[in-house]
Amino acid sequence: MTTSASTSWLRCHKVDGHGVASGVANRDPSRPPSPYPEGSIAMQMPHFAARGLDLTGFWPGTINLSFAPCSIRLSNPDVSFADLRWTDRHPPETFSFWSVQLRDPLRQWIHPALIYYPHPETKVRHHQSNAVLEVLAPWIGDLQPQASLQIGVDPNRIVLHPSPLDRESAGSRAGPRPRAFAPPDA
Repeated sequence: MTTSASTSWLRCHKVDGHGVASGVANRDPSRPPSPYPEGSIAMQMPHFAARGLDLTGFWPGTINLSFAPCSIRLSNPDVSFADLRWTDRHPPETFSFWSVQLRDPLRQWIHPALIYYPHPETKVRHHQSNAVLEVLAPWIGDLQPQASLQIGVDPNRIVLHPSPLDRESAGSRAGPRPRAFAPPDA
């Protein structure tokens, strides 16, 4: 995605993820270990490449961006892969991707990025809050925890909207809520 007059810049901030996508969970004793020694993204990259999505140049991990208390409505992905079997540890998953830009207005950098969306209806574990998106980007060495960032999106396909509190925030004992984003329109 190139920045254009139709690009909408949405404010967000970096939050910690599970450490599974990057494999960090297996190097950090304070986190539960991941079943994917090198990280799930590194394991998925050859499967994406075989289907035409080359992630060369992207760091093999995700940057988790929070839009709380809002959530994101996604539609018309650039690319989707249905029922991708990338591991023998669980059933196939469906993934969608959107081209975006990631910007730090203080440090004045912009990087190309992709929203990485493992569809919650096919994802077995490590669900995200309904206010969090995962993005793939090149390695950004100076990205600080809780960094205030912006994501440049096509406003016809990616929209920020108010969201009611999810069950975790509301104190329900029903357990974690899978991502509540509307299913992407393929």
